[in-house]
Amino acid sequence: MSIQVLNVQDRLEDVLHQQDLVQASGILSTLDAGTLARIIDRLDPPEAAVAFRLIRQDQIGYVFEKLDPPVQSEIIEHLHDAEVTRLFVDLEAHERVALIDELPAELARELWSQLDSDEVESTATIMGYPTGSVARWMTTRMVVARVDDTVGEVLPKVDDGLADAEMVYVIPVVDSEDVVQGILSLRNLLQSRHDLSTPTSQIIRQATLLPATMSAEEAAQEFSRTGALALPVVDHGQHLLGMVTIDDAVRILEDEIDEDVARAGGAEPLRQPYLRTSVRQLFQSRIIWLFALAVSALFTVQVLDAFQDELAKVIVLSLFIPLLVGIGGNTGNQAATTVTRAIALGDVHMRDIGKVALHENAVGFCLGATLGSVGFVVASIIFGVDIGLVIGLTIVAICTLAATVGGIMPIIGKRLGIDPAVFSNPFISTFCDASGLLIYFLIAKLVLGI
Repeated sequence: MSIQVLNVQDRLEDVLHQQDLVQASGILSTLDAGTLARIIDRLDPPEAAVAFRLIRQDQIGYVFEKLDPPVQSEIIEHLHDAEVTRLFVDLEAHERVALIDELPAELARELWSQLDSDEVESTATIMGYPTGSVARWMTTRMVVARVDDTVGEVLPKVDDGLADAEMVYVIPVVDSEDVVQGILSLRNLLQSRHDLSTPTSQIIRQATLLPATMSAEEAAQEFSRTGALALPVVDHGQHLLGMVTIDDAVRILEDEIDEDVARAGGAEPLRQPYLRTSVRQLFQSRIIWLFALAVSALFTVQVLDAFQDELAKVIVLSLFIPLLVGIGGNTGNQAATTVTRAIALGDVHMRDIGKVALHENAVGFCLGATLGSVGFVVASIIFGVDIGLVIGLTIVAICTLAATVGGIMPIIGKRLGIDPAVFSNPFISTFCDASGLLIYFLIAKLVLGI
């Protein structure tokens, strides 16, 4: 957040601590709905609930939609039943599904009973799709045109949809069986209103269709690739199910970035602001990863144990262990991070694994040759040519292997359904530690004859 918004948040927290609700209401009344949502997201739960109840009635629904589901759940616990029901009913179906996942089962059942038949049907339909699929993000509140409609027939539909539809700037066009034929932009529709008899079939354009089971991340990438404002979600027969908007695509990508950053550092994403996260939640987000890394680090210990006799004969070899494993880990992380980003942007796919391996192999060799030459010269001057040769060759081999493995592991992870970011830092580092030491001692045995 900007410095100005942070200052407003600090002032709001001060007056809430003083229980000065009049002044708090005055501060909140000066803020737009988007800023309100960002500030309430970061307040302590009791203060967030108080602040939420002080905002203007015309902003409540929009602010609530913009809050993260865990924050929505906390606020609901502090509201009266009537307020909770109204907020829950006013949510989009996919937003209800996200909130239900956070609510206690008893409260979720109670709120579910307040929905009418249409709302139950739309919410249940979205809940039926896999978690992480694009269908979980689609809206069913939209204006739909028929392929045989005229401009004069579509315009009233847009007027009718202004009050209820989530968006009207992109209109899906379907045939009599609800199969998507294309999309119609509001701009093109308005540009054609000089001739109301113009059929929509003459002004629609081809649309990128999102299969309902496509991952939300892949769907969001389609927005980045096409520059679309909204895209239709369809079933296997290309029947229209709903629409995903650019706003939701941005939120999907933000969530993926948070997840990638957290997992690259060996933790699970928090899914809410740090200061709102309890010690228990922070502990749970990290402990499993630390256990996994500790177990994988045992391979490094086993390598050291297997070559302890060689280390005893040439003590100087132990001095270079931190340097070599550090170079290997950093090289692997650089490659993995670069390829993970390429996967996220859609630049690299499973079929490219061979090209990526060759690419990173060449890069790793060049890096190793450069660093290895420096290592050879420095180690030769201080410890002799034999030690210098061991260090130089080891750096070349480690960099080549680390870059190659670091480049292909995210692709393999993606193929196996594992987040590529998992391979970016912790596991690559552990792998490079063990394999680097193995390479180091094998080259030392060969060169030094120990």
